[in-house]
Amino acid sequence: MEINCLRRCKCTRIFLWVQFVLGLLVVIVSSASLVRFYTVGILFNDDDLCRHFHRPKEVFSEEVSSRLRQIHLKVQNLHTKLEQAVKDMESNAKSKDPNALKAEYIEHRSFLEVDVMGDLEEIRLSTEQQQPKEQEPADPLQDFFLSGELKMYIRKKENRLGKINILGTTGTYTSIGHACVVMKKEVEQYMSYDIGGYCKDDWNLAQKLLLQGCDPLPRRRCLVRAPRQFQKPLPINESLWKIPDDRNVRWNNYQCKNFDCLTSNKPNKGFSKCSGCFNLAKNEATKWVRNSSMNADFLIAEVLRIKPGEVRIGLDFSVGTGTFAARMREHNVTIVSAAINLGAPFNEMIALRGLVPLYITINQRLPFFDNTLDLIHTGGLLDAWIDLQLLDFIIFDWDRVLRPGGFLWVDKFFCTRADLDDYLYMFLQLRYKKHKWVVTPKNNKEVYFSALLEKSPRPI
Repeated sequence: MEINCLRRCKCTRIFLWVQFVLGLLVVIVSSASLVRFYTVGILFNDDDLCRHFHRPKEVFSEEVSSRLRQIHLKVQNLHTKLEQAVKDMESNAKSKDPNALKAEYIEHRSFLEVDVMGDLEEIRLSTEQQQPKEQEPADPLQDFFLSGELKMYIRKKENRLGKINILGTTGTYTSIGHACVVMKKEVEQYMSYDIGGYCKDDWNLAQKLLLQGCDPLPRRRCLVRAPRQFQKPLPINESLWKIPDDRNVRWNNYQCKNFDCLTSNKPNKGFSKCSGCFNLAKNEATKWVRNSSMNADFLIAEVLRIKPGEVRIGLDFSVGTGTFAARMREHNVTIVSAAINLGAPFNEMIALRGLVPLYITINQRLPFFDNTLDLIHTGGLLDAWIDLQLLDFIIFDWDRVLRPGGFLWVDKFFCTRADLDDYLYMFLQLRYKKHKWVVTPKNNKEVYFSALLEKSPRPI
């Protein structure tokens, strides 16, 4: 019994000593780690310490890239030397007895080409592929929006097979207006739909985004809804001066639900600008073709007589239903009518009359190339509400697209008498030739300004 007790006591003591030694080792290792950590902390400030222990991925990437380049260079040098060795063997084989060296030559050549040079070539190619390529700057909007469809739209679309396309680029960035960032919630709502399904009837949301600077809007991959009982349009000889069929317009987002409402004298029709524009038989019938009591009204025939046959294409940048374009069509002049649906179906009305509507806001650069249009007509849209700097940008954009000798027709621009000189300067700074220039009272505080100006040649 005493012997067994002594044995157990010895085992217990040995076990305790082992535990003591292990615990001591743990204490020593921990102390050493703490000493190293605090030593580094003394040598480095907080930022340096963070960088010391948590180096960014870019640092490791640069180190790996540098190391790969060194390996790549050494492999290339070795590969070149081995190629030269093979050539030397071939030349030696020709100078000596072929029968004596044949077996040795074949053995060494096979070893160098297959076992050594082949492996080196694989290593070289693999290191080339692993070297990080220069990346293009990241798109700042790619991770800004939450909508998956919007992310898909704005990311760069690389050309297939990596080829340069007909436009001379390796890919395409589909653009959106910078103000879309400010209206993130509305844009993501607009881009919420089932791909390939029917779009929501939300053109009014789209127009709100456009008018507030989210222009251009992203494209959508859904099917636009059409009027439920769309009728065949009228022939061109009837459509210019006849009210279209009510069934050819979706009225959901308008206050008026038919053209009779739009042509009536009701006070609340959902829009105020150009309130009589839909009454083709009365209000629109005499515009630009009959003399009025106001000398600020110019006639189309008078304007075209200044340069007979030279005015062929142009832009009407106004609020209206296309009557100016219809009257110019009678003189074989093609006019594109810029329009926004400000409470009424202006775009639909212009198109149903057989004319060309251009759905564009004042926020956007005109989609025409430099020096291409014969005429720009503006009336009823840009008035005293507009900021002078914004008007400055717009006028210079008009100048860009007008050809030398083209006409800028300012039609009854109105402002207060106090602001008249500021607005007139906007047009005078272009140094156009004045064919007509009229300032006439509108009321006691406001005036109308009309002008027909010709762009100078500028042969520079």
